[in-house]
Amino acid sequence: MSYTPMIQQYLQIKAEYKDCFLFFRLGDFYEMFFEDAKKAAMELEITLTSRDGGGEERIPMCGVPFHSSENYIKTLINKGYKVAICEQVEDPKATKGVVKREVVQLITPGTVMEGNMLDEKENNYLAVIRMSEDRSFALAYSDLSTGETFVMQVNTGWDTVVSELYNRPIKEVIVDDTLEQKWLDELQLQLQLTVSYIRDSECNEAIHSLVEHIHDPFLQETSSVLYQYLYTTQKRAFDHLKEVQVIELEQYMQLDMSSKRNLEISTSMMRKEKYGSLLWVLDRTVTAMGARKLKKWLEKPLLHVRLVEQRLELVEGVLSHFMARDGLREALQSIYDLERLSGRVSFGNVNARDLFQLKRSLEKVPEIIEQLQQFDHPEITKLSNQMDPIPSLVTLLNESIEENAPISITEGNIIKDGYHEQLDQYRDASRNGKEWIAALEQQERQATGIKSLKIGYNKVFGYYIEVTRANLHLVPNDRYERKQTLTNAERFITEELKEKEATILEAEEKSVDLEYDLFIQLREKVKAYIPQIQRLADMISDWDVLQSFATVSDDNNYVRPSFTDSHHVQLQESRHPVVEKVMKDETFVPNHVTMEDDKHILLITGPNMSGKSTYMRQLALIIIMGQIGCFVPCKEATLPIFDKIFTRIGAADDLVSGQSTFMVEMLEANHALQQATDQSLILLDEVGRGTSTYDGMALAQAIVEYIHHHIQAKTLFSTHYHELTSLADSFESVKNIHVRAEEMNGHVVFLHQIQEGAADESYGIHVAKLAGLPDELIERASVILEQLENKDPKHTANDSEARSLEQMSFFAEEPSPPKKKVKADPIQEKIMELNLLEMTPMEAMNQLYELQRKAKENKG
Repeated sequence: MSYTPMIQQYLQIKAEYKDCFLFFRLGDFYEMFFEDAKKAAMELEITLTSRDGGGEERIPMCGVPFHSSENYIKTLINKGYKVAICEQVEDPKATKGVVKREVVQLITPGTVMEGNMLDEKENNYLAVIRMSEDRSFALAYSDLSTGETFVMQVNTGWDTVVSELYNRPIKEVIVDDTLEQKWLDELQLQLQLTVSYIRDSECNEAIHSLVEHIHDPFLQETSSVLYQYLYTTQKRAFDHLKEVQVIELEQYMQLDMSSKRNLEISTSMMRKEKYGSLLWVLDRTVTAMGARKLKKWLEKPLLHVRLVEQRLELVEGVLSHFMARDGLREALQSIYDLERLSGRVSFGNVNARDLFQLKRSLEKVPEIIEQLQQFDHPEITKLSNQMDPIPSLVTLLNESIEENAPISITEGNIIKDGYHEQLDQYRDASRNGKEWIAALEQQERQATGIKSLKIGYNKVFGYYIEVTRANLHLVPNDRYERKQTLTNAERFITEELKEKEATILEAEEKSVDLEYDLFIQLREKVKAYIPQIQRLADMISDWDVLQSFATVSDDNNYVRPSFTDSHHVQLQESRHPVVEKVMKDETFVPNHVTMEDDKHILLITGPNMSGKSTYMRQLALIIIMGQIGCFVPCKEATLPIFDKIFTRIGAADDLVSGQSTFMVEMLEANHALQQATDQSLILLDEVGRGTSTYDGMALAQAIVEYIHHHIQAKTLFSTHYHELTSLADSFESVKNIHVRAEEMNGHVVFLHQIQEGAADESYGIHVAKLAGLPDELIERASVILEQLENKDPKHTANDSEARSLEQMSFFAEEPSPPKKKVKADPIQEKIMELNLLEMTPMEAMNQLYELQRKAKENKG
C-alpha cells in the first residue's frame, strides 16, 4: 500500500512508540491516525474523522488543538496511557518536501511535570524493579518533579517488593524480561500501575555523578536504568536530579501491604481516600512540600531511638510556645512549592510568575528563622541558623522579574525596567516615540532656523525631515542626507534619526524577543541555585511536619511517649486517633494497654461491635505515631521500639485473585509467622473463623502456641473461641482480657472498656438484634441457643444432619462415599456436590441464589 510521504513519516515514527499515543504536529493541531485515532476519540470523547492518506481507503483521524492539548494529555495520563509528543523540528518555509518531525518528549504517568497534572500533596514516582541472579530484588524510584530518587535492595522476596510499592504514590514501573508474568499481572491488576520496559541500556555520562557513590553494583546499575529512562524519554538534561539515596530497609519499621491497608495509614479501607486515615488526622501541614514529607515519614517509621527522640524533642519545643507556633504556621503559608519549582526551572517549563513566587517565598525565610528563634530552644535555634535565605538570588529576582508578569514568557512585560539597558531603550522608544519625535523636531527647528521644518513618517520611506524649497538654503548639508524630492519640498534623513527610526519601528518586536532571551538567561542563572533551593526546601518541609505534629498534639491532648530498652508496653488511657476524631462531640472511651516483659500475648474476648478491633488497631497506630516522632493519644505511654507490625484484621475476600476469605486469612497469618521477630507486633483478629468450628479453633490455638514457643512477639489475638482462654493457665506469657458488656432489661450495653480475664458470653444474638434482624428470627435463635447450652435431646436429633451440611474441613481428606445410598433431596444433592474451596465469593453467591430460588419453587 502506497501512503503519502507524510503518512509514511507518521508510521515510521509510530513504529518506535507502539505503546504510546503519538501526538503528531500538523500546523496548529496534534493529529492521530489509524488505531490511535479510534482509541483516542473514544477515551477523549472527541470526533473521529478520516482523511486521504494515499491508500485504498481513507485513514481514521482525530486531533486536538495545540494550544489546549495539555488537558487532553492529562486525561490520557490519568487513565494510565503514555503520550509521545512529535514536533516539527525545521521551518516549513525552508523545505520543499515533508517537514522533518521528531519525538521531543514522552509523557508517561511517572514522568509528568506539568502542575495541573500533579497532586501538590502527593509525590509522583516512577519506579524500576530488577531481579538479580540470586532472586533478590532492587527497587529504585524517582519523582521527576522534585528530583529526589531512592534505591533499596529487597532480600525477603516479591511480597516485600509489593509492600514497598503499595501505598506509595508510584504511578509507573519499569521492568525487564527477568520478572515473571504473574508478578507483572499483580503490578497491573492489583496495584494498577502502568508498566513500561527498559528502552535504552546505554547510560548517559551525566548519570555517573548521581550514582557513583553507590557501592553495590546491582543497586548502582538499577539506579542508572531509572535515570537513563528519564533521559531517553524526556530528551533533555536535568540539573535538579539529586544523588540517589540508598534506603536500608533494616533502618525503618517494616509494614507489609495488608498492615498498611488494615491499619488505614494513608487511605481508608472503605472509601479508599485520605479521609478516615491516620494521615488525615496528622496532616496539619501548610505547604505542599510538608504534606509530601509527612507521608514519607508515615511510610518509614524510624527504628533508632536517638532519631525518634530528636524529632520528639523538636515537637515538644514547638508545642510549648503557642504564639511562636502560630507565627511559624502563618509564615509557612507563604512558601511556594520550592521542590517542584526547582524541577520546573531545570526542565525548562518555569514561567516568570513562578520565579516571582520563588522570590516571595525566599523573602519569607528570614521571618521563618525569626519565628523559630522565638521558641527559645537550643536545638531549634541551632537548626534555624542553618537555613539559608539565599539573599543573592532574592536580589537577582527582585531586580529582574515584574510583579504582575503574565504566565506566558513570549508576550513581554516580564522583565523589570532598569534590568537591561537595551531593553530599556526599546521600551523607551515604544512608549515615548512620539514625544521623542516632537522633541527632535523642535530641536532641529532651533538648530537650523527653519520654523516650518517638520518630521513625518510613511511606510515606504520611514521617518523623514521635510523642508520647503524656500528654506533649502538653511539645510545643514553636513548632517542632512537627501531622501526624497517633492514638488514644493525636499525630505531628508540624519544619522540620529536613522538610529531612532530603527529603534522605534523595531521596539515592540525587538523588546518581546529580547525579553524572552533575557528570561532564558535568567532561568539559567537560577539553575545554579537549585542545590541551595533544594536544601532549603528540605528544611522547610521538616519544620512544616514538626509544627503539624505539635499542632495536632496540642489540639487533641496527645503526650510525648517514652521509649524503653525492655519489651514492656504501658499505655494509660490510650485512644484511637482516627475514631476519636470521627466521633467529634461524642466521648471516646480510653483504655489501658499493659504488656509486661514476660507477657507477650493478650487473648481478647468479647462480643462483636464491642471495640476489640479498635483496641488492637489503636495500639499499632500509637506505636507508628511514636516512631515517626509524633506525640500519641494517651495519658501516658511507655513503649519499646518495634521493628515490624503484622495484622490480620477484617474479612475481605481478594476478589482480584479469586482467593477466599479463609485463604487470605491464612496467607496473612503465615506471612506474620514467617517474618516476625521478638521485637515485632502481631495483631490477629478472629483467625480461623473462615473454616469449620473445630478446624478454626485448632488453627487458632496452634498459632497462639507457635507464637509463644518460637517467636515471642508482642501479640494481640482476639477470638470468639472461648475455649482458647484456658491457654492462659498453661502458658505464662499468655494473658486474658475482655471487653466489658452488660445486659440490662434484655438489652446488651457495650461499655468499650478492657478488663482482665475472659468474657462470660459472646452476646451474639444481642448484636443481631442491634443490627435489626426480624424479631421472629431473634426469638428462634434464642430458643436454639438455650437448647444447645442445655444439650436438649429434642435438638440433638437434628445435630447429625446439621453437621453434614457444615463447611468442609480445610485439612480433611476427600470424604469417603456413603456406605448406603439413600435417595436425597435434589437441593441437598446440589449442596453436597459444591466444592466451596474452589469457588470465588461471587460464584458462591450465585449458587446460593439459585438454590434459594429452587427451594421456594418446591415450597410453592
